[in-house]
Amino acid sequence: MTMMLRRAGLALLCACLAVACAKPFEADQPGQAYAEAAAQSGAKPTAAARIEADVRWLADDAREGREAGTAGYVQAAEYVAARMAAMGLKPAGQSGWYQAVPLLTAGPVLEASELSFTGADGETITLAHLDDFLVRASMEQETADITAPAVFVGFGVSAPDEGHDDYASLDVDGKFIVRFHGAPDLFDSERRAHYGSSRNKAAEAARRGALGVVGIYTSSAQKRAPWARIAANTGRSSMTWIGPNGAPNVTAPGIVATATLNVDASRRMFEGAAKTYDDVRAQADAKGGAPKGFDLPVRISVKAANRFETLSSPNVVGLIRGADPVLRDEYVVLTAHLDHLGVKQHLVDQGKDGLHNGAVDNALGVAVMLEAARRLSEDPPARSVVVLAVTAEEKGLLGADYFARFPTVDKDSIVANVNLDMPVMLHSFTDVVAFGAERSTLGPIAKSALAEAGIALSPDPFPEQNIFTRSDHYTFVQQGVPAIYLFPGFGNGGEASFGGFMKDHYHKPSDEASLPILYEDVARFADVNVLIARGIADAPERPRWHEGDFFGDLFAGER
Repeated sequence: MTMMLRRAGLALLCACLAVACAKPFEADQPGQAYAEAAAQSGAKPTAAARIEADVRWLADDAREGREAGTAGYVQAAEYVAARMAAMGLKPAGQSGWYQAVPLLTAGPVLEASELSFTGADGETITLAHLDDFLVRASMEQETADITAPAVFVGFGVSAPDEGHDDYASLDVDGKFIVRFHGAPDLFDSERRAHYGSSRNKAAEAARRGALGVVGIYTSSAQKRAPWARIAANTGRSSMTWIGPNGAPNVTAPGIVATATLNVDASRRMFEGAAKTYDDVRAQADAKGGAPKGFDLPVRISVKAANRFETLSSPNVVGLIRGADPVLRDEYVVLTAHLDHLGVKQHLVDQGKDGLHNGAVDNALGVAVMLEAARRLSEDPPARSVVVLAVTAEEKGLLGADYFARFPTVDKDSIVANVNLDMPVMLHSFTDVVAFGAERSTLGPIAKSALAEAGIALSPDPFPEQNIFTRSDHYTFVQQGVPAIYLFPGFGNGGEASFGGFMKDHYHKPSDEASLPILYEDVARFADVNVLIARGIADAPERPRWHEGDFFGDLFAGER
């Protein structure tokens, strides 16, 4: 049955790819209207004025929230390309300024969603979709219809080198795994983020032959993501990129369906098992807790379906050619994501503002990157600098991941990545956080550059949030490239500024250009970016991971 499902999925995806290839993003030069708008913004007399002009244009209602694959996003891409051209950068995409990223979206067919389980006594319990469970079919196939035994696997984390393996002595081949969200607190924050990633855990389950994944909640996970909030987003489409080989990027090939149960449904599934749901949840909640797995006395049946659509959305790629005749063949990549959330129709239908302009997230980051590129292009450093505005960050870091895997420059010659994402500048900053600085020789370079500007380098202010694994720079890390993510620090009121933005504006329609952004301070932040990028590009040696660094060792084989 599994092989039949995979063959059906492959046939469907080949058909999807034919559509995607028939309708790629074809422009190689920015449209005249966007070139004129970009010229007007670039002609502003000061850095602060140029950055503000870029933000106001990119976050204007006319861009309709710049969702990947939409006309508003394409307008933004053409505008950024025109800004790069006016600065004297060279086009470095696969087609002029652009690298087309073929994308596959899968919208859930909600009415097709079913989940039930049958106990050892033959009694079948049918759960209610949205009230009790959510389910998604894999992006490998249009429909999923499977019945299989179930195994509880704790958190579903396999880290034998770290002295922990939830799969020890368990056979999950051809079965559903049932596991808690997240990872045990046996690991430090960034290891915990890696091992607790749903994608990484699904990939591990797939490697062991599992057919499906059922997620259940610890108390902390339930508090972070209440069921009502999760259920409200169930209609959102999933998205991935389609590789040059014609196959979609699927993290866990062979996992046919993934479901999530609420607390009451989880209790019912564990009835008659070696331990109750409340027993294992109490273990998982405890400090250092890691409940051991066991077979569950149920067979799970799941049905789900996808509605597929293909589209293409471009990364924008500019190049500042390095000045050194030898080092110019190495590349420092600057990144900022250009996309945002678009228009949320369900809010519009309720008579509310559904337009998510994304001024701070991340028109502001793109504008800072463009200003830094302007400065670097006037006096090129030794190494070449790739200036990369990426698509589909909000869909799962897809544009950055596509470029990191299939770059338009020599992959082995990419020496570092410096990322900008949502620089909240509603206060006058006195310090900067460089997420990941402690992991490689990029840290001392950043610290020296900041000292030159009279700015402090601060440690990660919220390590428990695992920011290092959650923005575009991490896709370069996964390819073995040292990377840092620059962010205004928490000094001088920064913590309150950031907290207020996250509470009132993050991923909301109110993230607009009308926010009281301090553009003179944003210009200073652009100066900092220039100093750091130049420090990396002029360094006599290419950056390297510190010996024994977890991520450096983990992804060393990717270089």
